[in-house]
Amino acid sequence: MDTTKISLFKGKQIRKTLFNNEWWFVVEDVVLALIDSSDPKQYIQRMKQRDVELAKGWVQIVHTLEVSTEGGKQKMLCASTESIFRIIQSIPSQKAEPLKRWLARVGYERVQEIENPELATKRTRMLYKLKGYSDDWIEKRMRGIAIREELTDEWQKRGAREDRDYEILTAEISKPHLESRRVSIRN
Repeated sequence: MDTTKISLFKGKQIRKTLFNNEWWFVVEDVVLALIDSSDPKQYIQRMKQRDVELAKGWVQIVHTLEVSTEGGKQKMLCASTESIFRIIQSIPSQKAEPLKRWLARVGYERVQEIENPELATKRTRMLYKLKGYSDDWIEKRMRGIAIREELTDEWQKRGAREDRDYEILTAEISKPHLESRRVSIRN
């Protein structure tokens, strides 16, 4: 199965590939979309010279992955969403400024949510609303999230520690629900 997809950013193609269940972006594509040069490889080298901290962590945030191209699969430098944001922070370009301002705003909002967790709930409701979900659906979803948190907190108090423990407990509480659905489907 081909996991390479193309995203567009201001008319520029950004290739991304699925790796460890998350999207990884081709570093050259992102850099090329945000600079006024036609040589992203050279630009990346200069960027790493300017930003010593980025250069130190480069091998941790960038991986060589196989990406489908017009000429077949090729190994390319890719970065996760978090890592690509770190790289964008090191690009001194007017084209990168809107993304940098957005990152600053999102960071500020998260700090506010840490101070006042109710803001996170309001943001979640607003995002669901913007996606077109009904108020009734949103209310049920929010209640479900709250109940799930209470339940997992209780499981943790009673000794559940591993992801596998939570998977088993979730499967167990889902059995009656699944069984009743099977019965109603058959009838």
